[in-house]
Amino acid sequence: MRCQPYRENAVYIWTKNKQQCLICNEQTDTSEPLCSACEAELPWLGGQCGVCAVPLPSVGLTCGACLRRPPAFTRVEAAWRYAFPVDSLITRFKHQQQWPMGRLLGALLSHHLQHAFAEGLPRPDLLLPVPLGRRRLRQRGFNQAGMLAGWLGKSLQLPVQEHWLQRPHEGAHQQELDAAARKRNLRRAFALHPQARVAGRHVALVDDVLTTGATAETLARLLLKAGAARVDVYCLARTPKPGD
Repeated sequence: MRCQPYRENAVYIWTKNKQQCLICNEQTDTSEPLCSACEAELPWLGGQCGVCAVPLPSVGLTCGACLRRPPAFTRVEAAWRYAFPVDSLITRFKHQQQWPMGRLLGALLSHHLQHAFAEGLPRPDLLLPVPLGRRRLRQRGFNQAGMLAGWLGKSLQLPVQEHWLQRPHEGAHQQELDAAARKRNLRRAFALHPQARVAGRHVALVDDVLTTGATAETLARLLLKAGAARVDVYCLARTPKPGD
């Protein structure tokens, strides 16, 4: 006895759904909308500074900048070098509101972090997304760092405090400035919510791309001043030094 009416067309079965790769549009052979061939071709961050994750020729090194002046944050964990096609996927997520791109990158970053935790990276107590100012949040309609933190928190089973970090003062867009101007632009830009409780806790900042590290440095100093025990940074991609 049939419990469903007969149809000539095949019935859609969710559990047997095959996704298409978001890069090449071919059918995927993985659980994510990314085929194995495209995943292997992503600009994975190999050799890098053990502190700020800037790309270096080999692993196990610390860059000259971190040796001369150690940053306030302890470690940066990034999955990729900021290069094609990751830069295009981030742009489509961040500026064109294509959520599947961000969701895919967030899932892959989660896998990267799970591996890092298994290799000895200390797990943080909570995740804090880098905040947007009110004006930019109204223009964009969402905070990409907040969305990434939400996806990471769910997959890594870590609490997320989206509103503990605030940006009451907005300056020029960081992407439009050089390194020195970025630092000046961030003076007094951030604040902690009065109900934020970071004293004695290991926290991790979440953002999409780390460029000069000025934003991460400013926020890490703010958190350490409030009593945080350790500040790490989790991001999708790390830009190389100019000229590299």
